[in-house]
Amino acid sequence: MNGLLSVWPQAWTRQQRSNATIVLAVVVLVAFLWLLAIPLALVPEPIGPAAQEFAEGARVTVQLTLVSGLVGVVLGVLAALAKLAPFPPLRWVAGLYIWVIRGTPLLVQVLFVFLALPMLIPGIQLSDFNSAAAALAVNVGAYNAEALRAGILAVPKGQTEAARSLGLSPAQTFLHIVFPQSFKIALPPLVNNLVALLKDSSLAYVIGVVELSNIGNRVQAATFQPVPVFIATACIYLFLTTVLTQISGAIEQRLDIEQRS
Repeated sequence: MNGLLSVWPQAWTRQQRSNATIVLAVVVLVAFLWLLAIPLALVPEPIGPAAQEFAEGARVTVQLTLVSGLVGVVLGVLAALAKLAPFPPLRWVAGLYIWVIRGTPLLVQVLFVFLALPMLIPGIQLSDFNSAAAALAVNVGAYNAEALRAGILAVPKGQTEAARSLGLSPAQTFLHIVFPQSFKIALPPLVNNLVALLKDSSLAYVIGVVELSNIGNRVQAATFQPVPVFIATACIYLFLTTVLTQISGAIEQRLDIEQRS
């Protein structure tokens, strides 16, 4: 869905349209999070009186998604490299991590980090937000690892051999030759993981994180009006996922240009 990309002048290059789309989408996202309470306050009960709470919940949802998403990319890169490593124990550890995380429900992982981890590792005291961010990052990291591993394997071996013949070290070959191409190949599934992460962040409400779903549930429980509350909550999620899709679509377009230049 690249709707914003098509509104710019056709005389612009694809790179210019991509940059303009990214800037506009980020501005819209910041303005939406900052000003969301104003239009919501005009909506009849039960949404209007809780407009400020909905706005704060949306901000917490975006913060949770960005923090866990960034950490999840780092974990995904490390796990993908470990699974492709020539040292068998590294491959086994990475394979075990991906197998366990992908084979268990995210809800169980969130509760495990919040309730069980402090008992297993005394001294660790995570807030509800940090617990949710850690569980979400570990979860999305496993899915990112498979996407990145597939991207790395898709890069032709001839390019690696050519880089090594030019005198580049293995680390330089990976950073400058293999990783940029593999990241671009893996970008579509990574985007899907990020959008899914935003929606999955709603599970953080089970450990008390005051994010968007938690606010909706509280307002619904207090007013006994589930229809307008859940419609408003779904609309906010839909807007957030649409903006993220626009940003990621523009980044994908920009990477395509860099590949051809």
